[in-house]
Amino acid sequence: MDFLEQLKDFINTNDTFGKSNRMQLETVKEGYAEAVMEITENSCNAVGTVQGGAIFTLADMAFAGAANSYGDKCVAMSAAASFIRPGTGKQLRAIARAVSKGRRSCVIETEVRNDEDKLVAKFQFTGFFYEK
Repeated sequence: MDFLEQLKDFINTNDTFGKSNRMQLETVKEGYAEAVMEITENSCNAVGTVQGGAIFTLADMAFAGAANSYGDKCVAMSAAASFIRPGTGKQLRAIARAVSKGRRSCVIETEVRNDEDKLVAKFQFTGFFYEK
């Protein structure tokens, strides 16, 4: 099993918050990752749409896959979020793409889309590489 598959399996196995909220990484490539979340009644807020924190967590999981795909341990230092439309449907998908990667930091843009491929939210994460 290559490093990127190991990374995907590691996150899917050890991210207990993601697992308990039906999230998982589906794809990890260098500087790129996709994560999905099955929408259930437990994903929803008081008005019946996906809780903003759940959308953020899904985006963060995709960020983790993309940012750690270089082989250096990376955590988020900051994030900016724009929520475009309510999360609805059966599944949300987060697509993370690296914008830049330096020696100590990276910038990853993440989009969350619904099962009709409509944009739900956009995020920009800055990551810090803390261990080589």
